[in-house]
Amino acid sequence: MSDEAVLYEQTGAAAVLTINRPRTLNALDLPTLDALEAALARAEADASIKAVIFTGAGRAFVAGGDIADLDSRAGLAHYLEFAERIHATFRAVEQCDKPTIAAINGWALGGGVELLLATDLRIAACSAMLGVPEINLGLFPGAGGSQRLLRQVSPCKARELMFLGNRITAEQAERIGLVNSVVDDGEALNAALAMAEALATKSAMTLKLLKRTLREGAEMPPAAALRYEQAMIGLVLDSADAHEGCRAFIEKRDARFEGR
Repeated sequence: MSDEAVLYEQTGAAAVLTINRPRTLNALDLPTLDALEAALARAEADASIKAVIFTGAGRAFVAGGDIADLDSRAGLAHYLEFAERIHATFRAVEQCDKPTIAAINGWALGGGVELLLATDLRIAACSAMLGVPEINLGLFPGAGGSQRLLRQVSPCKARELMFLGNRITAEQAERIGLVNSVVDDGEALNAALAMAEALATKSAMTLKLLKRTLREGAEMPPAAALRYEQAMIGLVLDSADAHEGCRAFIEKRDARFEGR
């Protein structure tokens, strides 16, 4: 297997970004974060890519950060170096205009959960185990996890996961809305690719504007978010794809979206 920290492969309309440090269960370090952000930028710049899939090599999605590296840092150095880098990388994932999918093939702990929290859609293998166990190290999720988890599952369940640091099964993660679906072992990536192909049939322009509406609106008060939605749907109606979709419906045929 290649010694690259992140492998990039195009399969159909999807870019598959595989975190490739299986000996460390794909623990995230600074070079891996840099490689992940560069691979994401490559996928965003390629018009043939309609969705971006994140997965891990071997038996883990991402089993967290590099604890030995973390222990070697004082607070200010951590804040200015690793923390700033991982926050920027996960924010880049969150702000990607193309749909993002996590194919969770095994352990997703700490930074692994924080990465998947930045994605749009998540598919987990049935044997996957997820958790934010930082409290057991005298820490808490500090790569965006404390904020994203609280906003994506019920607040009491988010607090339970962070306060106790317990691991949960893929089925439990699906029940609380942390993942979309659970599939047989070995099928998470195939299911993610199938989802990417379905997304490729939609309007890339509308998905882009919808993602921005959801992301920005979530950070606004409800009244402002509704006004923002009103403006964004107006932009959508200026697109050729919106009128192609309407005409296709009237003419009882499949729409042919061109992403404009």
